[in-house]
Amino acid sequence: MKRLRLLSLALTLLASPWRVAAAEPVRLTDAVGRTVEIARPPQRIVPIFASNTELVAALGLSERVVGIEAYTRYPPEVLDRPQVGGRLGFSVDAIVAQRPELLIVTPSRQAMHLLIEPMTRLGIPVIVLLSRSVAEVMANLRLVGQATGEPARGDAVATALEARLQAVEAAAPANRPRMVMITGRLGNGLVLVARADSYTGDAMVKAGGRHALERTIVAQVSPEAVIAADPDILLFAGRKDELAALIAQPGWQLLRAVRSGNAHLVARAEFLIPGPRTVDGIEKLAALLRRTPQP
Repeated sequence: MKRLRLLSLALTLLASPWRVAAAEPVRLTDAVGRTVEIARPPQRIVPIFASNTELVAALGLSERVVGIEAYTRYPPEVLDRPQVGGRLGFSVDAIVAQRPELLIVTPSRQAMHLLIEPMTRLGIPVIVLLSRSVAEVMANLRLVGQATGEPARGDAVATALEARLQAVEAAAPANRPRMVMITGRLGNGLVLVARADSYTGDAMVKAGGRHALERTIVAQVSPEAVIAADPDILLFAGRKDELAALIAQPGWQLLRAVRSGNAHLVARAEFLIPGPRTVDGIEKLAALLRRTPQP
């Protein structure tokens, strides 16, 4: 992340000031195929969801963020901004009170369906982002760059991250270990896993692994399904005490990953928030795989 901060700082220092008088409206197509027109480079942005806030910040535009939602924890310089929503939904009034010139949303928690219509009626541009793969996260950086009047900046940040990903993929092991990543536990005994068709699952593959549960179509699976898959490496997105409590449950000691000491923690912020920090997580996981004896 330090490299990303340095790149953002360099871009901030080198970028020419946007001459509003000469600016023409920007027309772009967002991730769900909507044509969005932005009259001038927005100076007041409300990014709904932590991932979208991190995209704006990665471009060195934190000062433009005027509102966040309750689950945003990064970067620290935006945490004092007014909250416009949280677990129970989003407040149109709270958003409008920040006088935004751009709203960035995703379909999660019905944000897209709840906010596009009222914002459009008020003349506030809204772009929708999707994050189903690491490639889409890179595309989101470029799209946010276009929407904010900083296309060169968005492309430069995305290109730098893509170069790091290419270096990781070039060093991937020939015999990829089979992995399962657990992202949470449910009260009914089921566990949440990273599906192969999710951006988190894509990040695992880019780090050099393959999925032990390739055909999982839902994130909720039974412990028995994980034990039957018997992955070479078990990843847990959470705290050390949570992982210890999980593998202390009956049956988990049968896993070869647990018996061989290959049950590892990964940072939730790096694998469950689809933003630039995911590249940090991919690099760390790739380094872990290189240290692990191949199956």
